[in-house]
Amino acid sequence: MSKLNVQKLKASELELKEKVVNIRRVTKVTKGGRTFTFSATVVVGNGNGIVGEGLGKAREVQEAIQKGIDDAKKNLVSVPVFKGTIPHVQFGKFGAAKVMLRPASHGTGVIAGGSMRAVLESVGIKDVLAKSQGGANPANVIKATLDALSKLRDPFTVSKNRGVAMEKVFKG
Repeated sequence: MSKLNVQKLKASELELKEKVVNIRRVTKVTKGGRTFTFSATVVVGNGNGIVGEGLGKAREVQEAIQKGIDDAKKNLVSVPVFKGTIPHVQFGKFGAAKVMLRPASHGTGVIAGGSMRAVLESVGIKDVLAKSQGGANPANVIKATLDALSKLRDPFTVSKNRGVAMEKVFKG
C-alpha cells in the first residue's frame, strides 16, 4: 500500500470512534484438547478524514477488540474528503480483493457493503458509490479500501502542483 501523500497522525490528539468489523473464533487442536482464541478486525476514525485499521488476537473477545483498537490507532491515515464525498474515481487492491470508489452527488448516501461501509463511514464520507470485486475476505477488503483512499488526491493540492486554477482541475 503506497502512502506517499498520507501523513502519520497521533491517535492521542484525536477523538476516534471504533467499529468492530469482524470477530472470528479460531480453534487450535493439540494433544491436550482444543484451544480457542479470537481475532477481531477493527476500524477507527474521527469522521473527518482520518481512519485506521487494526487486527487483534487474544483468548478473550474483549481483549482481542482492545488489541485491534490499539493496532488501528498506530496505523492512522489521512484522506481528502471533498464536499462529503471523494474527489475522483479510485481503484484499490490488496491480495485478491479489489475495490472501486466513485464520487456521488449529495443525498446519495454510502452505497457500499459490509467492511467497506465501516471504513467509509469512519472516514466521514457521506456520499459515495463503492463496489467490491474479487475477494470477500473482510480484512483484505478493508486494506484494499484503505489503499484506494490513500491514493486519493486533494483538488487544492493538485491545482497548486499543476499551477492551474481550481476550475480547470475539475474540467480537464
